[in-house]
Parts: sequence; C-alpha cells; structure tokens
Amino acid sequence: MAVALSPQYRDSALAALAGAELDVLVIGGGVVGAGAALDAVTRGLSTGLVEARDLASGTSSRSSKLLHGGLRYLEMLDFALVKEALHERDLIVSRLAPHLARPLRFLYPLKHRAWERAYAGAGVTLYDTMAMGGGMPRHRQLTRTAALRACPALRKDALVGAIQYYDAQVDDARHTMFLARTAASYGAHVASRAEVIGFLREGERVTGVRVKDLETDRVFEVRAQQVINATGVWTDDTQALVGERGQFHVRASKGIHLVVPRDRIQSTTGLILRTEKSVLFVIPWGRHWIVGTTDTDWSLDKAHPAASSTDIDYLLEHVNSVLATPLSRTDVQGVYAGLRPLLSGESEATSQLSREHMVGSPTPGLVVVAGGKYTTYRVMARDAVDACVHGLGRSVPKSCTDRVPLVGADGYPALWNQRRMLSQRSGLHVARVEHLLGRFGNLTQEVIDLIAATPALGSPLSGADDYLRAEVVYAAAYEGARHLEDVLTRRTRISIETFDRGVNCAQEAAELMAGVLGWTSEQTAREVENYRVRVEAERGSQEQPDDETADATRLGAPDVVPVSATEVA
Repeated sequence: MAVALSPQYRDSALAALAGAELDVLVIGGGVVGAGAALDAVTRGLSTGLVEARDLASGTSSRSSKLLHGGLRYLEMLDFALVKEALHERDLIVSRLAPHLARPLRFLYPLKHRAWERAYAGAGVTLYDTMAMGGGMPRHRQLTRTAALRACPALRKDALVGAIQYYDAQVDDARHTMFLARTAASYGAHVASRAEVIGFLREGERVTGVRVKDLETDRVFEVRAQQVINATGVWTDDTQALVGERGQFHVRASKGIHLVVPRDRIQSTTGLILRTEKSVLFVIPWGRHWIVGTTDTDWSLDKAHPAASSTDIDYLLEHVNSVLATPLSRTDVQGVYAGLRPLLSGESEATSQLSREHMVGSPTPGLVVVAGGKYTTYRVMARDAVDACVHGLGRSVPKSCTDRVPLVGADGYPALWNQRRMLSQRSGLHVARVEHLLGRFGNLTQEVIDLIAATPALGSPLSGADDYLRAEVVYAAAYEGARHLEDVLTRRTRISIETFDRGVNCAQEAAELMAGVLGWTSEQTAREVENYRVRVEAERGSQEQPDDETADATRLGAPDVVPVSATEVA
C-alpha cells in the first residue's frame, strides 16, 4: 500500500529519525538520494532520507525530461555508459514506472546527402543494437518528403533527409517524488525541509548528522551507521561540513530550457539538432514543446540558477535556424535553468566532463556518490548502498530495485485500457482520466475519491485548466508538498506551462493547500506573495545580459518562509 507523504507522516518521520540509530541515512532528496533510500530499505536496512528543501527541488526537477542513452556519448566512444543508460531507460519504461515514463519519437535532420546519412545511420544502428530487447521501435531512414510530412515546421532547405529514432520521456520531479514515496511505503523515514547543518563523529568515524527542521527551527541529531552524501551540485559543500575535501569534486554546468505552446511548431515528432557545442532538443511536452539545452560553466548560486537573456537568445537562434516560422521571445511561455553535477576533470569545457558517476568513502561511516545522468540514477543508488554494505560489515541482500516497481505502477496497462470505464464511473472526461493516469498511475483512484467527497475539486484550476483542483489538494495531502512553490513548480508544471508562470492561479491553489496544511489567512497570503516575487525575480533575471547580473536579479526573491518562523516565534 502506498504511504501518503502527509503532514502527519512528516511529523512521525522526523520523530523516528531523532529516536533511533539507522543503518543508512541519505542526505539529498534528488533522484539519486531518493533512489538510494529505496535501494537501502528494500535490502532490509533501516533507512532515513533528509532533504533541505523540497524533493527534487534542485537538478532533478530541471532536466530535459528525457530518459536516454545519450547518442552523443557514442561519438565520445563511451559505449559502456550508453549501454547502461539504454538498459535503465527501458527498465523504467517497461517495468519500474510505466505510468510516468513513455517512449518518444525523434527526428534527426540530415544536411549532407551521403556521408552524414551513413555516419549518423551507423551510430543510431549501434544505439538500437545496444538497446536490443528493450521494446523500443528501431530507427528508420526518411527521405526529405517523409521528414517534412512528420515535421512540417522544418525549413525545406534545412535538411536533405532525416533519421527517425526513439528514446523516452519522464516528468523528472514527479518520478523523483514517486521514488521517495515508494521508499516511504517500504518503511524509510523521509523528511523534506530538513537541512543537515553538521556531522556527528566518534574519532575519525562519521556516526550521524545534526539536522535543522526548517519548518520549526528545531535542531536534532540523527544517528546512523552509514551516511550517504547524495547532494549533487552541493556535494563539495556537504563534504566541507565534515571537514573533508573528498576524493573527487563536482563542477556545475548550467542548462536552460524554453517552453513554448504546441501550436508554435507544427510537428508530430521531437527533434534533435547538432550545434557547435553539443545537441539541441525540441521535445513534445503535453500541450507544449521544451527547447533545450545550453551547457555552460556555473559558479554562482546553486539553489536558484538563473537563465540570462543571452541564454534564451542562444536557444532561439539555434532552433530558428531550422524552422520555417521562427520563434520569438513572445512565444516563450516558460523558462527554467538547472545545474548538471559533473565530475571535475582536466577539460575546461563542461560538455567534455564525465557523465559517469563515482562512489567513494573518504572517511569511515560516510559514502559519497556524485556525477552520472538522471537515467542511470538506479545504478548510482545501488553502487552507493553497496559501499554502505561494505562499511556495515555484515551480510546484506543484493539490490533488488530492478524488480521493484514504483507505487502507482502496478496494473497500469490494464487501467489505461479501462480509462473509458473509469471516465464513466468518475464522471470525468476521458481526457482528464488519461491525464491523471499519466501522473498518478493506479493512485488515480485516490484523486477520484477526493473529488467524490468534494465535487468542487473536480473543476479545473482557474488559469491553469490542464490541472484539476483535486491535484493541488492531493499534492499537499499525499505528495509531501509544503509550500505553494512546491505545487506550482514540481507537483504540477504550471510555473512553466502558462504565460503568467502560475501567478493567476496562485491564490486559488494556496487556499486549497491551506485546508490541508492548516495555514492561517496570513500564511496563505504570504505564500502567494512569495510566489509572485519569485516569478518577478525570474522574469527580471531573464532580461539580464549575463550570468552575474541574472544571478543578482534572481536572488532578489527570498526563499519560502515557513509558518513557524513568523507565527510561532
């Protein structure tokens, strides 16, 4: 049975974390940290997970939303990484999270008649061969006419033909949250807004951490035999709390994405384009397209990486080089920036730094995992827990997460086939049921039950009618959302899918959350104002010419203020 990440659950998780010695404590609620918590608890280890902000609030909500092997890594001759990633891609789509992940078709336009078709065709053939048996359709060679039929938006002179191939897509933030919720359902103690502010030591051995509950300002200790540092781009900062430099270092690379309405690009397929530095994707995303990404070194604020006007112009320039009807700044509904945690190497170009991961134990009782790709999170988590097992010094079962579907996955294909029946029983349009199934899987019934109890929740959210009011309530009651920003940016994607960035529905959403979280009218108003100021700061940063001015502008908006900090003090 799926455990609800409710306010009451968080209270009990914090009490459990403070009251016992765990086998494994994971720091970081991104995809690797959540995956590590699931891996550890399904091996029979007592497990905790603490995250300083919201689940997936860093890199794991700001990716290209792709599960892929990385075609460009073939050119780097990184065959092992590609094969591993393709295996994980297919595992997620077919077994672990079929309700959240789905195949996605891409078109790779060719600009040269002979050598490029042979060269690229050989690469995609190898890609397909490495993924043999994974269930994805194989690639096809297309003439220019066939390619333009699939993607009429392309300029006729931008291609001489194309290759069609498949990868997969996932809502990264929801997938990460589902990992954490699955870990909780197996008995892990999961707490967001719980920041590690120091480490406990006995001699040279790490024996736990000091945690500050950011909702109440209470500080407590969590003892654990093994601690996993899975903090991504914050790895070096977390290591500094231990007083250890660590065995490797993480460098942040910024990638930004634009979100535009679906009608701005006439195509039935995604696109992948070569640039002078890397590749550019045009990715179908519901009623939108995601265009990305950039790859630039970032040494400024890690919590709120900012997209500059130069970043946005770079993406528009490159995508417009192949579009018959160019995109303009007014077409951009949303912009988001994320940081890749790359292992530092000799190269100065972040696009050349390793996407492979490393696991180390710089001091007894502490395991560090860093690097990697979103798609290979499960392998990273497994390797980190393997290192913990070595440190525990006792017999522990091997990882079984390749056979542990996430909550919501069980019976999903049958439910999808029954979507019209679900529509008839619930009174919701079949399109609404399809939307819910693709976000909740077999937990859709829990959302429908909320609507049955309070029919007004079956109405769309004003100003963001792709989402029902019930989804906001469900996010606060079941999915660990503590603040308005959590719902508008991660449990839903309203912040990047509407031209107003979610400001117009903020009041309604906050009032719905208030009923679950017990907010006063003052706290509700403060949440709405915090969100409005955040959007204003992001918009302002996107008008700035460079990273430094964009960063300074974005930091003009404060982080969310918990109810306790203002009303309990």
